[in-house]
Amino acid sequence: MNFFKRVWNLYYEGFKNMGPVGKKLWLIILIKLFIMFAILRLFFFPDILEENFSSDKERSDHIINEISKP
Repeated sequence: MNFFKRVWNLYYEGFKNMGPVGKKLWLIILIKLFIMFAILRLFFFPDILEENFSSDKERSDHIINEISKP
């Protein structure tokens, strides 16, 4: 537990003492990550298994068949 507390303090103190340029860069990074994982996922990566199969059994059978093809 002490290890996690030290790691948390390392990051906490590092971000707290960061200059304004570093904070702006981290804000840009976080915005880009949000766009990549939240927004783009909704539009470009639809849930194909949810659309094509109505039950979990059908989805799992399809995955097993696709994985076990020679």
